[in-house]
Amino acid sequence: MARTVVVGDIHGGLKALIQVLNKVEVKDEDTLIFVGDYVDGWSESAQVIQFLIELSKTIKCIFIKGNHDVWAEEWLRSGEVNPTWYIHGGKETMESYEGFTDMEKSKHLQFFEGMTLYHIDSKNRLFLHAGFTSMHGVEKEVFQQTLYFDRTLWEMALTMDKRLEMNSELYPKRLKYYHEIYIGHTPTIHFNSHLPMQAINVWNIDTGAAFTGKLSAIDIDTKDFWQSDDLPSLYPNEKGRNK
Repeated sequence: MARTVVVGDIHGGLKALIQVLNKVEVKDEDTLIFVGDYVDGWSESAQVIQFLIELSKTIKCIFIKGNHDVWAEEWLRSGEVNPTWYIHGGKETMESYEGFTDMEKSKHLQFFEGMTLYHIDSKNRLFLHAGFTSMHGVEKEVFQQTLYFDRTLWEMALTMDKRLEMNSELYPKRLKYYHEIYIGHTPTIHFNSHLPMQAINVWNIDTGAAFTGKLSAIDIDTKDFWQSDDLPSLYPNEKGRNK
């Protein structure tokens, strides 16, 4: 049976990505949805992008754009270095591109440009990097940056009373809009969890791969999930974003 598997924030951890996909045992008929932040952190950001480009030739993949991907895309396009990006993993991403040709970098830029900011499937499940604020859904979001920077959606879902019925007037309209919502961006390790977390109908798949956590993937129908080893053990001579 074909599966849809969501993969969390990778942050340059190619070893973790390969490890997780091997555990998933991806089949040709599966669909992989990546919630963004492929780069910035560990030393193999460019290699992650190259791997995903090749993977997408044989497996159906949906690539959602994260805030770190926006920064990396701008650098590949213009050569300009955003200072905020540089200190939050950009330096490591730039270093990972040493030895890549201009042609290869151009193909990577096209890959970033081809990413989507969100995906809605046939069962009204939403996939995006961070969150949204419009009570009318992502298509009505005024500022697209919100889709890859917002944390209020997750914070709101975490604080909600689980006894609240969806038909209640108090139930947030933006949560009613979708059957389920899958995000990354805000590491679950900040909430003392190394596992994917659910709050109401929101699933957070970012389990802190950029820091001391693991890379996670989840089957959205069965809720089975797989995890890599923690990233510091896979890159023992690096700090990732643990600076």
